[in-house]
Amino acid sequence: MTITRDMLIGDLLRMKPEAASILMGFGMGCLGCPSSQMESLEQAAAVHGINIEQLLEKLNA
Repeated sequence: MTITRDMLIGDLLRMKPEAASILMGFGMGCLGCPSSQMESLEQAAAVHGINIEQLLEKLNA
């Protein structure tokens, strides 16, 4: 499965639970928050000032 910028965080965590540690390592500490579950990776990266390309590279490694 390729993780993309438009994937919802909630969907990603259901399909690949181990992604939580990567997201938290990038500063996304509010993964349990209901609103974060409906955000795309790109939206969350923008809110947290994270480079989406670096995040996707790490998630897809």
